[in-house]
Amino acid sequence: MSESRVVYLTGGAQGIGLGIAEHLLTRGDSVALTDIDAEALAECRERLGHPERLLAMVSDVRDPTQVAQSLDAAVAHFGRLDGVIHNAGLADPFQGPLESLDLATWQAYLDTNLTGAMLCAKYATPHLRRSRGAMVLMASTRALQSEPDTEAYAASKGGVVALTHALAVSLGPEIRVNAISPGWIEVGDCQKASRRTPVEHRDIDRDQHPAGRVGRPADIAAMAAFLLSDGAAFITGQNLVVDGGMTRRMIYAE
Repeated sequence: MSESRVVYLTGGAQGIGLGIAEHLLTRGDSVALTDIDAEALAECRERLGHPERLLAMVSDVRDPTQVAQSLDAAVAHFGRLDGVIHNAGLADPFQGPLESLDLATWQAYLDTNLTGAMLCAKYATPHLRRSRGAMVLMASTRALQSEPDTEAYAASKGGVVALTHALAVSLGPEIRVNAISPGWIEVGDCQKASRRTPVEHRDIDRDQHPAGRVGRPADIAAMAAFLLSDGAAFITGQNLVVDGGMTRRMIYAE
């Protein structure tokens, strides 16, 4: 396989996904990018450029027909598929107290964050078998630790971690599957115009990270690109935590 890859990326119009798309295009890859937000997609096309290597499509990861169709469109457009990054998801971790958590909210997190990952894996597998490609699923450090009132988000991301090692065992050796668990990633600069906010961090925000700063989408993008590369050929079934060391710091109440 050539170093330049064709990558299918969900949730790529904003946030971490937009940062991943920028990184992949800059390094010479081709990107088939999907998002449910048509307004954000239109803006990201302008921001990303590289029209010859970018295919941006409206698609809902909760809908198996749309997932299958967008993957087929990506392969038809670029001629092959080498990697999949499932990044689409509901990002707000807080759903309120468990006693008031309604089933529709719980199901929405599972449908987008977890079932969406499964559907991408299911319909991408035939294409990735041909290229002996790789998948990256976006989990979260909240799969490993929690704040109060985050049950739906934590459960969905914990499911992604488990799905990752199950897929790696089922699909290997032809396809490698890994997860990334981001920590605090500042995405204010990577939102559509109507949602963009100034980025401001306090000293305490930076100091709680042993790396000395809050994360950036580029940090996650670099890990995703590595996990798709030949350099990661012996890595599969893993959950890679990218959080500036934040989850390794012991906190004592005073």
